Amino acid sequence: MLKVLANRTYRHLFLAQVIALVGTGLATVALGLLAYDLAGAEAGAVLGTALAIKMIAYVGVAPVAAAFAERLPRRAMLVCLDLVRGAVALLLPFVSEVWQVYVLIFVLQSASAAFTPTFQATIPDVLPDEKEYTRALSLSRLAYDLESVASPMLAAALLTVVSFHSLFAGTVIGFLASAALVISVVLPSPKAAERRGIYDRTTRGLRIYLATPRLRGLLALNLAVAAAGSMVIVNTVVLVQAEFGLTQRATAIALAAFGGGSMIAALLLPRLLDKRPDRAAMLAGAAVLAAGLFIGVFVQSFALLLPLWVAIGLGYSLTQTPSGRLLRRSSHPEDRPALFAAQFALSHACWLITYPLAGWLGATVGLPATFGTLGVIATTAIVAATRLWPAHDPDEIEHVHEELAEDHPHLAGATPVGNAHKHTHVFVIDSHHPDWPAER
Repeated sequence: MLKVLANRTYRHLFLAQVIALVGTGLATVALGLLAYDLAGAEAGAVLGTALAIKMIAYVGVAPVAAAFAERLPRRAMLVCLDLVRGAVALLLPFVSEVWQVYVLIFVLQSASAAFTPTFQATIPDVLPDEKEYTRALSLSRLAYDLESVASPMLAAALLTVVSFHSLFAGTVIGFLASAALVISVVLPSPKAAERRGIYDRTTRGLRIYLATPRLRGLLALNLAVAAAGSMVIVNTVVLVQAEFGLTQRATAIALAAFGGGSMIAALLLPRLLDKRPDRAAMLAGAAVLAAGLFIGVFVQSFALLLPLWVAIGLGYSLTQTPSGRLLRRSSHPEDRPALFAAQFALSHACWLITYPLAGWLGATVGLPATFGTLGVIATTAIVAATRLWPAHDPDEIEHVHEELAEDHPHLAGATPVGNAHKHTHVFVIDSHHPDWPAER
């Protein structure tokens, strides 16, 4: 996996991603503590609203940014977005009103929503070899998991010597370092042949996603992931500090326990996926999430919360990490950036539902009822995933073409069937295959 880092351009981009992730992780911990500082026991509602605003930015900005990513100079765009994020992080420690948090979070996350698909659209051109690109995707997933462990641990260490406001300084440094690494390399320009109209590029990934059964199942599993993840991210600070009466450092330790569980699953997944299909592994992970939420109804101490957060972290990574494999299976290389942008937007649409739900339910009906409600949502999502994603899901599918001319190159070797042609190959949604065979 690490061989891909021999490519200098990718190495610098990967380091930029890792450093920015650590900075973002520090900001996540600091944001929860800032919300508690401003709103006390109502911090869950404030944080839930702030994170809902983040999701609105992600859902609305990401598809459009993916469309423009191949029309604008990539290096300049990535650097400018890093600078915008750094400027916002610099202002966050000085806010004194809740509404100011909401405005700055929207600007910060709009920049992040534009940065991510632009970054993802760049990697296939930097690493045109399919195997290298696959390793790069695996490294990116590992980076996210490492960040979920490292950032809370780093935050816990820093909080022993500085106030939580200083964590935002780490975020600023991270974004500036990311911008410097991007400036240090020359990024390839997109190929003119790959350019399409803005509308087509904005909607293409979404159309491929929703027309593919396994990806519709993935969308349902995204909702289960969001239900459990929202409970952890929104209400950890409320559980630890308002319910258990512990310190900011204990909040960071609890978040690190969640990240540790996710990391353990990420390390075990390669062997597991060699023996089990993606569908079985992801459904098992989602079942762990749902069970963890129901168990959370009865958790009344920090000592019990930590192993629960580890278990939910395990289920979180087990459900989410294989999604990149599904996206690769379901698209041609040239459609991959658009499909990843669609996953980015649709998965965050799920968080847009669960973030405010976790915050406002926690503030109005209590945390046990919030655990139970999100557990019901996760269970419903699992049932939907089993219906939307068939257990029999081969790569190669026999199908019939009725609309293509007999001399069309795609029909080479196909068998005539009346006025149509039948053949079998690896099937993905594209211009020749706008619908899934069983749904024609």
